[in-house]
Amino acid sequence: MDFYLLYIIVGIGLFAFSALFALFGVYAERKVSAFIQDRLGPTETGKYGALQTIADILKMVQKELITPSAADKFLFILAPAIIFIGVYLGFAAMPWAPGIVPVKLNIGLYYTFAIISIETLGILMAGWGSNNKYAILGAMRSAAQIISYEIPAGFAIIAVVMICQSLNLQDIALQQGILSPERVKFAGFWDVSKTGGILAWNIFKAPHLIVTFFIYFIASLAESNRAPFDIPEAESELVAGFHTEYTGLRFAFVFLAEYSMMFLVSMIAVTLFLGAWNTPLPNIGSVRLADWTTGTFWGIIWIIIKCLGLVGLQMWIRWTLPRFRVDQLMAFCWKVLTPLAFACMLLSGVWRLWLM
Repeated sequence: MDFYLLYIIVGIGLFAFSALFALFGVYAERKVSAFIQDRLGPTETGKYGALQTIADILKMVQKELITPSAADKFLFILAPAIIFIGVYLGFAAMPWAPGIVPVKLNIGLYYTFAIISIETLGILMAGWGSNNKYAILGAMRSAAQIISYEIPAGFAIIAVVMICQSLNLQDIALQQGILSPERVKFAGFWDVSKTGGILAWNIFKAPHLIVTFFIYFIASLAESNRAPFDIPEAESELVAGFHTEYTGLRFAFVFLAEYSMMFLVSMIAVTLFLGAWNTPLPNIGSVRLADWTTGTFWGIIWIIIKCLGLVGLQMWIRWTLPRFRVDQLMAFCWKVLTPLAFACMLLSGVWRLWLM
C-alpha cells in the first residue's frame, strides 16, 4: 500500500510542477517577447503584471466547455487528455538528482522517446474529432512534422547512447560527473571524472556530439510545435490549428501540454548532452568546487537552471525567427538534419570502437 501511495504522491508532484512551470513559462514568454519587440508586456495585474497569467488561467477554467454539434464527441473530448498524458508520462524516467528518479528504468530513454510520441495520436484525434477544416489541416501538418523530425532526433539520441552504452538516463547522468563507485565502470577515452565540471559533459567528450546536440535541439523545437516550426498553429492560415474548436479546461490541457513538452525536451537535452544534474564547476587541486556543489539539493538546482536556460532559448527563437513554409520545413528535415544526424551516429560508432 505504501508503494502505491508513494507513486501517487510522485504523480501529483510532477503534475503540480508541470502546472507551475506552465504558469511561470507563460508569464516569462510574455515578458521575453515584449523585451524583444520593444514593448512592456503585462503590467497592470499584480506587480510587473505577475498575476496576469493567473487571472487568465482562472478565466479559462471557468469558461463553458463547448462541443461542436458535428464533432465526433468521443474523440473530441478524449484528445486533450491523450495529448497531455503523453507528455506528462515522459517525466517518469527523468533523473532530477543523484538517486531521485520517479521510476528507475534500464530503458528509460527508450521509454521516454516512445511515450511522448503518443501526443501525435492525440493531435490527430483533436483535428479529426473537431470536424473542422482548419483543425484537420493543422493536425495533419503537426503529425507529418512530428513524425518527420523524430528521425533526426532519434539518430541524435542513438549517437549519445553509442558513446554512453546505456539507455538508463541515470547512468548517462552519472557518466558526466565526478568519480564515484557507480562511475568507475563507465570511464572511457576522454576521462575527466576526477575533476568533473563542464568538460565531463557529453557535449565535450566527443567533438561530433556538439553538432549532435544542435541537431537534437532543432528537432525538439519541431517536436514541440515551436517557432520557426509552428505551422500546425499558423494563426494567419489556420486560426489556431488543431485546437481551434477547444475552449475552457480542454484548451487548458492542450496549452499545458505544450509548455510541459518544452521543459521535457529541454530536460532530455540536458541529461544527454549537458551534464544532467552534475555541476559545471570542476575540482582543481585543493579547490574542490565540484565536491561542494554536488548532492541532492544542488542536483535539482543545476538541472532546473540548465533546463530553464534551454527553455529561454526556445522563447528567444520563437520571437526572433520567421516561420518556415511547409516545403522548407520538410526539406530541412530530410535533406539537412537527417543526413547530418546519421553521420553523427556513424561517428559515434567509430569513436566508441577505436578511441574508447
